[in-house]
Amino acid sequence: MAIDDAAIHALIREVPKGEVASYGMIASLLPGVGPRQVARAMRSAPKDLRWYRIITASGAPADHSGAKEQRRLLKREGVAFRKNGAVDWAAHRWQGPSQKWIDRSGADIHDVMETIAGWGRK
Repeated sequence: MAIDDAAIHALIREVPKGEVASYGMIASLLPGVGPRQVARAMRSAPKDLRWYRIITASGAPADHSGAKEQRRLLKREGVAFRKNGAVDWAAHRWQGPSQKWIDRSGADIHDVMETIAGWGRK
């Protein structure tokens, strides 16, 4: 089953103020989706989508024209950056989707929890 942009946008909406997720974290919860598809879906994002909460796996804003704005918006939400310009993952890593999203998506709770547990590993 192909995942459409709306499904990606719905998962991005789960990332709350003060937290960030990587393109890969979002992709890891959607079967058959990779980080590049998440990035492409963000190009068609509705104006109210908090796109700036999605960053690269390195913890830095993606290299695009909105990178400075992304950093500004994240700082406004209280997201801390390290000296190297990366987000402090330990303090601001997204904790995963809500039970409501899991129920609506039809995802298996155990699979979701296992995926989330792997996010902090290197």
